[in-house]
Amino acid sequence: MNITVVGGTGLIGTLLVAHLRREGHQVVSAARATGVNSYTAEGLPEALDGAQAVVDVSNSSYIDEAAAREFFYVSTMNLLSYGAAAGVAHHVALSVVGTDRLARAEGGYFQAKAEQERLIVGSGAAFTLVHATQFFEFVRSITDAATRGPVARVAAARIQPMAARDVAAAVAVAATGAPQGGIVEHAGPEVFEPRALAERELLHRRDDRQVEADPLGTYFGARIGRDDLLPGAGVRIAPTRFDDWLASSH
Repeated sequence: MNITVVGGTGLIGTLLVAHLRREGHQVVSAARATGVNSYTAEGLPEALDGAQAVVDVSNSSYIDEAAAREFFYVSTMNLLSYGAAAGVAHHVALSVVGTDRLARAEGGYFQAKAEQERLIVGSGAAFTLVHATQFFEFVRSITDAATRGPVARVAAARIQPMAARDVAAAVAVAATGAPQGGIVEHAGPEVFEPRALAERELLHRRDDRQVEADPLGTYFGARIGRDDLLPGAGVRIAPTRFDDWLASSH
């Protein structure tokens, strides 16, 4: 199968491209580093030429609503329009579990992601939206961003994170399967309090910072309820547990 992966040099993109190639698919890794820019459309017609599916795992480097909305709007419209011209039969996009709830909570970045999803749904293209929970790989950066002095104050909402390699595998299944015309949710096998998760990761790297749960904490600017980041009943559960990932990734 011929597949174009947009954002193919990022965390998920790199894993996804490798996964698909191992399965024998012909994959174009489309990113600025490979001469393809979905925002400006530079190199995009060539990258989509002959593609049966396009998979968008790109991301905005901005978390404020205006900049993120502009990136996702322009990039998504380019992918949809150039994809239609190239005869792409399946548009797959990676997004976040709870995007609609986070958008309603006034998280600017998530309002931009919700708009991206609306563009895809309303485009008339055959599509699948893959919703994943937080990545294990981001636990450290979330903790670091929440640190003030010797204490990290993390949001109190519960999470059900998953390994990036499991995210890539889930996106690969979507890309090589039939368009779902809706959302498919994926999450890890365990539910955590962010405080406990951060403490385990800090202990593993012998970091003596303290961690506190902040009931007023935000998630990328969104005020969230305790279960807003958890998936629904139909979620597909990934295999990798946090301690196993921690042991194998460090």
